[in-house]
Amino acid sequence: MTGTAEKTNLLGMPKAKLEAFFEGLGEKRFRAQQVLQWIHQWGIDDFDQMTNMSKALRDKLKEVAEVRGPEVVYDETSKDGTRKWVMRMDNGNSVETVLIPDGERGTLCVSSQIGCTLDCTFCSTGKRGFNRNLTAAEVIGQVWVARKAFMPFDIKDRPITNVVMMGMGEPLMNFDNVVDAMNLMMEDLAYGISKRRVTLSTSGVVPAIDRLAEVTDVSLAISLHAPNDELRNKLVPLNKKYPIAELLAATKRYFARLPEKRKATIEYTVIEGVNDQLEHAHELAVLLKDLPCKINLIPFNPFPESDFKRPSMNATRRFQTVLNEAGYVATIRTTRGDDIDAACGQLVGRVDDRTRRSQRYIAVQQVNP
Repeated sequence: MTGTAEKTNLLGMPKAKLEAFFEGLGEKRFRAQQVLQWIHQWGIDDFDQMTNMSKALRDKLKEVAEVRGPEVVYDETSKDGTRKWVMRMDNGNSVETVLIPDGERGTLCVSSQIGCTLDCTFCSTGKRGFNRNLTAAEVIGQVWVARKAFMPFDIKDRPITNVVMMGMGEPLMNFDNVVDAMNLMMEDLAYGISKRRVTLSTSGVVPAIDRLAEVTDVSLAISLHAPNDELRNKLVPLNKKYPIAELLAATKRYFARLPEKRKATIEYTVIEGVNDQLEHAHELAVLLKDLPCKINLIPFNPFPESDFKRPSMNATRRFQTVLNEAGYVATIRTTRGDDIDAACGQLVGRVDDRTRRSQRYIAVQQVNP
């Protein structure tokens, strides 16, 4: 990003915070509604173009505020229509954002951190280490950039109908900024996306799931990937702190607080010879019997630093059949965008790794090629 550091970036402010900002300037609260529409519905970042405000107010805004989105350094469309952006943030680091079109549906996969605090063994993002959390402006800025790429468009035929917090990072490790960004996604004066179509995916930060239930009712996806603690400890190290029983209990509490009946999404990356056996499918069916849920089976997407392999489609379908016969809605996610490294688990960006995790991993690879 570029711009004057001391100015307030309005891009990441949800309605309540923007109203407080204008009150602090001695202005009426309704100015927030006008600015929200200019920024998020019409993609305007120049105060001079916000013509339903006085020139005096526009001049004041130019002195104290800005609308500053991420810098796009890569924009590529896959042969299957999937589109990936690499966006540079402050300090030169970058994140990746992916739009997956499917008929009238357009799902945007948004990142929440530069790198990831976790180190899931099947995810390329984790191998890059971690630099920092994204600001609310940087999170919603990915939606803003993607939407602007399709302007002008008919509001009834929006290019982005769904947003999933499934990109780089663990969203619940960046709680406040992610919540602010999701509020903007659902704000009628901004993007107006239904709460059922905004999904937060977590590897299982149990206290934050309980906290999330107090402030929002977005859809929730659980990155499970294993039917027992022994295996999940190896795939998702966070499980050692918050084991499966605690995670599923928190998930039940989250949905119990919602005003209407909804189901959790269980994400299960299927890895050849690791968690793809029929015994794993039967174990998973028993594990989830008391949780209203649908199961999304994700064939592993290879990346250079991993020895894991994608399972055969026959093996994945056999796994699916066990779950279907047990009464679950279990679907197999179609791999999209893998020719531009935009598939699930392949997002890496550019990470100045403060954890030194990437250096340690490279060292191990050199010793054990």
